[in-house]
Amino acid sequence: MSRRIRIKVAYDGTAYHGWQLQSNAVTIESELNRAISDLLGREVTVTGASRTDAGVHALGNIAVFDCDSPIPAEKFAGAINARLPEDIRVVLSDEVSSDWHPRHQDCRKTYEYRIRAGRCMLPTERLYSHFTCHRLDVEAMKEASGYFAGEHDFASFCAAGSQAESTVRTIYDIEVVAFKESVFGIDPDKTVVIRVTGNGFLYNMVRIIAGTLLDVGLGRKKPGDIPDIIKALDRRAAGPTLPAKGLTLIGYEYS
Repeated sequence: MSRRIRIKVAYDGTAYHGWQLQSNAVTIESELNRAISDLLGREVTVTGASRTDAGVHALGNIAVFDCDSPIPAEKFAGAINARLPEDIRVVLSDEVSSDWHPRHQDCRKTYEYRIRAGRCMLPTERLYSHFTCHRLDVEAMKEASGYFAGEHDFASFCAAGSQAESTVRTIYDIEVVAFKESVFGIDPDKTVVIRVTGNGFLYNMVRIIAGTLLDVGLGRKKPGDIPDIIKALDRRAAGPTLPAKGLTLIGYEYS
């Protein structure tokens, strides 16, 4: 009897060309397919909830696959991990109904974008943060972030190439948090974390929101500019698309 197994997947996206299967590149999906197929002795294809871009990281992406194996659902995580590289891990595994699909469920999805502001990029953060040597007005960034909450047409925050039928999305919660690191009490460095929860996101939407908030922090835009940028429905009105390495998919909360 066919079973549907759900897996929660964490990965460092540095070495991969994103999630989605590609014919000429190694991806998160291709590594999962290879590992699970090796475990079950037949070709298996996973279906993921989010097709993260090259260089994007995740702590809780969700995927499913079908099988007729008698392996207990919770044991799949360890068995698959034994066949995966160290920068990809199945954190949890369980069984769901045969019609449960990770992209067809009501859910809340959370991303974090990390910005390092200081004198230099720390080696331990270079793969997981965007760096700026300029001081940031974090309070202005916090004020600006509030304008993103709610249901809006986010066309100004969608990169070219999107296949979305609608650019309307709802942001349930957005916050900007800064952690200071002072050396001898002089010019404290900051790690700024932008955390966004919504019902879904457009192509590069979080990276463009982060770039726009960075512009506010640098004084290039004012917090009060955000409503006009949203209303413009024009990608040129918003800030830059920040690099993928600063973005991490935190996870999903399903209804």
